[in-house]
Amino acid sequence: MPLQTTVVGAYACADYLHLPTWFPDMKNCGPGIYDKYMESVDPQELETCIEKAEREVIGEQIDLGIDIITDGELRRENYIWYFCRRIKAFDFKNLMWKECRKGGWSADVPVIAGKIECPDDVTWIGEEWKKAQAKSSKPLKMTVPGPMTIISTTANKYYSDEKELCQDLAIVINAHILQLVEAGCKHIQLDEPVFAREPANALAYGMDNVVLCFQNVGPNVARYIHLCRGYPDYMDHDDYVKADKGSYLKLADKLDGLGFDGISIEDAECKNDLSLLDHFKKSKIILGSVTVARSRVESTQEIRSRLQEALKHIPAERLLVAPDCGLGFLPRDILKQKLANMVTAAKSLP
Repeated sequence: MPLQTTVVGAYACADYLHLPTWFPDMKNCGPGIYDKYMESVDPQELETCIEKAEREVIGEQIDLGIDIITDGELRRENYIWYFCRRIKAFDFKNLMWKECRKGGWSADVPVIAGKIECPDDVTWIGEEWKKAQAKSSKPLKMTVPGPMTIISTTANKYYSDEKELCQDLAIVINAHILQLVEAGCKHIQLDEPVFAREPANALAYGMDNVVLCFQNVGPNVARYIHLCRGYPDYMDHDDYVKADKGSYLKLADKLDGLGFDGISIEDAECKNDLSLLDHFKKSKIILGSVTVARSRVESTQEIRSRLQEALKHIPAERLLVAPDCGLGFLPRDILKQKLANMVTAAKSLP
């Protein structure tokens, strides 16, 4: 059987979908800009545009041969704040300035102003998945931000103990994941890239909480966790601050024991020492095989050669192929070339 392929989450938006998002300019998309847009647009017109854009993105992934697709996260301003807007205690009006990534990223961010509590109605996430899955002949994966990643892009004014905050977030995330399961979703991905930036905290309490996020999810649902090393601010940005790729090695052994069906890691940009894969004895690895913020298109042979090297360390039945992260930065023509080459390489192996 050829290697399976998937994408991580975000997809480039259509020109006619004017939602303010992190892409293509992460520094100029604050909550206030999004709020003003949402106040000015007709909700039905926006929904019509989103439905059209989702149909195009889903159709394109199917045509390219991606096995497990996503909705492109087209409804979201970004994959974190869109989710946080639906959780009690997040204040999107009284923002706070925050720096992270050692000063590599800073912005006015929403504030945690009270105890994190689950909204009275979490059916929205299942309904969004149903709308997207109805457009697809292939299984559609839904993505959810992880607790540590939410904490990293918001400002905490309420909790004195970050472990408690992380656990409260995990409980709320779990309620949403269970709603996805009830709706029929069979592929659910938790995005927790901050693990790579804060491996000590990930090992101390982060991993316990990602397990809590999937509590009571049965064996018929594929559970994934995504750990990239960070987006740049723009295309072909050479000097942006990424997480230490050595973090993967620090996390690998414990991650492998958490029971995830797939662990998604970056490789195209950072070129790991592939002996890292020897540490994964149980989990499938979703290996990032094309870059997501580089205009250079990796050739089929380049991707294939890297996958052949990976197969020296992990059996084919436990290797999946994907981009490093979301595809929101990439112009559509470059995006399609990268995915087409990735699919061709994956289907030529083992």
